[in-house]
Amino acid sequence: MEKENIAVGLDIGTTKIVAMIGKKNEYGKLEILGVGKSKSLGVARGVVNNITQTIQSIQQAVLEAENNSGYKINDVVVGIAGQHIRSIQHTDYVIRANPEEVINGKDIQLLIDQVNKLAMLPGEEIIHVLPQEFKIDGQSEIKEPIGMYGGRLEASFHVVVGQASSIRNVGRCIQNSGIELSGLTLEPLASADAVLSQEEKEAGVALIDIGGGTTDLAIFKDGIIRHTAVVPFGGNVITDDIKEGCSIIEKQAELLKTKFGSAWPGENKDNEIVSIPGLRGRDPKEISLKNLSKIIHARVVEIIEQVFTEVKAYGHEDPRKKLIAGIVLTGGGSQLKHIKQLVEYITGMDTRIGYPNEHLAGNSSEEISSPLYATAVGLVMNSIQNNSNSAYKIELKEVEKEIPKQVIQQPVFEPIAEVHNEVEEIKVETETEKKIRGSFFDRYVEKIKDFLDNAE
Repeated sequence: MEKENIAVGLDIGTTKIVAMIGKKNEYGKLEILGVGKSKSLGVARGVVNNITQTIQSIQQAVLEAENNSGYKINDVVVGIAGQHIRSIQHTDYVIRANPEEVINGKDIQLLIDQVNKLAMLPGEEIIHVLPQEFKIDGQSEIKEPIGMYGGRLEASFHVVVGQASSIRNVGRCIQNSGIELSGLTLEPLASADAVLSQEEKEAGVALIDIGGGTTDLAIFKDGIIRHTAVVPFGGNVITDDIKEGCSIIEKQAELLKTKFGSAWPGENKDNEIVSIPGLRGRDPKEISLKNLSKIIHARVVEIIEQVFTEVKAYGHEDPRKKLIAGIVLTGGGSQLKHIKQLVEYITGMDTRIGYPNEHLAGNSSEEISSPLYATAVGLVMNSIQNNSNSAYKIELKEVEKEIPKQVIQQPVFEPIAEVHNEVEEIKVETETEKKIRGSFFDRYVEKIKDFLDNAE
C-alpha cells in the first residue's frame, strides 16, 4: 500500500480541544478526513492547570477524530498559547570559515543554533527562532542568502519565548494520552497560515485571534513575521461579565452571548427583551438586549484596546511599518455580531473576518470553514509541511470479512492438529481485531450508557 502523507493537528484551547486529521489532495488543497472536538476541561487562559482532565479531553477529541476518519493517530503537531508567551527581537552573526564558498543551509542553521543558545530568564524556553532579514558583509535587506558569497552572515530574528513548565505540561498530557508530540507551533502563527494570503503578509497585516481564554496577535510585513503577543483575555471573560451582570448561570450566559449578543449597543431597542427560565421552579428572568450588548461592548472594547496597544508597540504609525491590509479577525470571538465594525471604529484600520476556507478542498463542510477551526487547520498545514506521516488507515472491513470465511470453510473431518492450528490463527486475528475495533465498540457502549442514564 502506498504511504500517505497524513497530518494531524491538535488545538488545545481554553474552551475546546480539536483534533484534526487531513492530507493534501491532488490540487494542493487541504482535505480534512476527520475532526474530533471535546469540551476543554483543565485549561485556563491557554495554560494547563489540571493534567488529568486535560488528558481525558484530549483522548475524547482524538477518539472522535479517529472514528470519523477511520485513521489511527500516531503523533500530532500542537498549538501553544497562553499568557506566558512573549517575543523578542534579536540580531546575531557568524563569521564563515571559507568566504570563497557560497552560503548554504548549514550556515543558516549554525546561526539559528547560536540564537537557540541565548540566555533566557529562569524557567523560560525558546519555542521559535524565526529569521527575518539577512545581512551579508554589511549589505542589508537580503531575504534569501543561500547561494551568495560572503564572510560575515548576520540576521535579525524574531524569537518566541514561553514558560518551560507550561510547555512540558502540554507535552506530558499528549504522551499520557497515548500519542507522540511531533511539533510545537505558536497558535497565532498557525492561525495566520490558515487565514492570511501571501499578498496580505506582504502588504502588512495584523491577525487577531480571539479565543476562549486568550487573544493572540501576529503582525506580518513584507512577508515576514514582525511581532507576536498573547493577551490573557478572551470570550470567556465576556461570558463571565454577562453571568455576573445578569445574575444567571454560565450556560445561559454563553447562549445569550452567541444567540443575541452584539458588540454594538446602539443596535438594540429598549423594548427588546429575552426571557430566561429560572432555576428549579424560580420565576423566569427578563433581560434587556440593550443591557446585554452594553456589557459585551465594555469588555470587547477593553480586549481590542489591549491588542491595539501591542500593534502600536510594533510601530504601525511609521510609514515604513504601515499595515496596508489592516486587521484580520479570527477565532470563536470573531463571530460576535458587529465586532468587525467596532474594531474598525477603535483602530481606524480596515478589518475583515478570516475564514480558513482558502486552503481547504472544495468539498469541506461549512463547519470546518468556520473561524473557530482556524488554528486547527493551520496546525494540520504545519504538520503537512513537516512531511509527517501522523496517522495510518485502520483496515477494519478486510479483517471482518476474513474471519467468517475461515470459520465457514472449516471442514469437520480434517485432522485434529490442522484444525487446532486454524483455530489458533483465528484466535490471533480476533485479538488484533478486538484492539482495532475497541474504540468503535466503546463509542456505542457509551451511547447506550448515556441513553440508560437519561431514561432514569
